Amino acid sequence: MSGASPLKIHPSALVDKGAVIGGGTTIWHFSHVCAGAMIGKSCSLGQNVLVADNATLGNNVKVQNNVAIYGGITVEDDVFLGPSCVLTNVTNPRSQVSRKSLYEKTLIRRGATIGANATIICGITLARYCFVGAGTVVTKDIPDYGLVLGNPGKLSGYMSRHGHKLTFSKSGRATCPESNFVYEKAEEKVRCLDLDEDDPLPIEFSVGSHSYDSFKK
Repeated sequence: MSGASPLKIHPSALVDKGAVIGGGTTIWHFSHVCAGAMIGKSCSLGQNVLVADNATLGNNVKVQNNVAIYGGITVEDDVFLGPSCVLTNVTNPRSQVSRKSLYEKTLIRRGATIGANATIICGITLARYCFVGAGTVVTKDIPDYGLVLGNPGKLSGYMSRHGHKLTFSKSGRATCPESNFVYEKAEEKVRCLDLDEDDPLPIEFSVGSHSYDSFKK
C-alpha cells in the first residue's frame, strides 16, 4: 500500500498483502481487496466490495455497495459504479471448465457512470463519460458520452459530463444546462468544445448546486 495521504480501511475490511492502494482511498465494511489489485488515489469502496487480483482502478473511482471487480477489468479515473452493478470476465462460464487463463478484458474509461443493478458483459469498452442506466444490460461497446438504456442495452442519446441528456441542434451542437459547456456531434461522435475529454474538471464545476429536476424544461 502506498500514498502520502492516509488510507481509511474499516476494521471489518480485508486487504491482502501485495495490494497497491493510493493515498486518500477509503475502504468500507466487509470489503476485500486481493493481493494483485491496484487501486489509485482518493477512491471510495463501499460496503461488500471485491477488487480481485489483476483488477485495476484509477484515481477518484466511486464504487457503491455490493460490487465485484474481477480480474481483467480496468477502471479508469473518475468512474462511478452504482450499487449492485455486475461486471463479468467470462462470456460462457461453466463450473466444470476452468477458464482462469482466458479472462476477457473489459475497459471502463474515464468518467463513465454505471447505474444500479446494471450488468456489463465482458470483452467490451465503455468509453469516456458514457452513462449506463439502472438495470441496463450492456452487450457491446459504448461511445464517448453515450447513454445506454434497456435490456439489451441500446444507445438512447448522449449525456454531458455533468450527467444531463444532450439535445443537438441541426448544426450538431448542444449545451449542457448545468455547466454551459458546448458539445458537438459529428458522424455519431460527440466531443466537448470547452474542455478536452482527458482534462480534469475545473474545481468551480465540480460541486453540484441544483437538483437534476431543476434543469428540466
